[in-house]
Amino acid sequence: MYVMKHRQMDRLLQGCLLALALLSCANSVAQDKRPDRVVYHLVDGNDQASRGLQYIQNHLEVNSAVQITVVGHAAGVNFMMKGAKTAKGNEYRGMIEDLEFQGVKFLVCDITLRERGLTRDQFIKEARFVRSGVDEITRLQQREGYAYLRP
Repeated sequence: MYVMKHRQMDRLLQGCLLALALLSCANSVAQDKRPDRVVYHLVDGNDQASRGLQYIQNHLEVNSAVQITVVGHAAGVNFMMKGAKTAKGNEYRGMIEDLEFQGVKFLVCDITLRERGLTRDQFIKEARFVRSGVDEITRLQQREGYAYLRP
């Protein structure tokens, strides 16, 4: 039976450690190529929505690959209603359309609709609906790895 000398074993061990280090680096690089994912949580009404939409525009300006989902519940759905306007009198819909074109998703909480006596047809066509806004935020953070922002 052939017995390796200590130097040969050391070289083999060093080669294995180097291979493991290279695999680890390659894995890190692959993970870094995954686009950032962010959920913006809107709950406080149109002032917060205006601020949040501006933050989203700024975010996309410096990182066009970011995946953004906006989740509104309680008063945070108001800006997605048909005819909703900013404090300056501009309709939110134009801003929302522009952001949706860039890949931003806008979600409305069905529980909010039920609690406030609202219907889906009161919302702009860009709005999508989820059973619970809070549950959707939790799912995005826990299962999808989204970062959480509340403007």
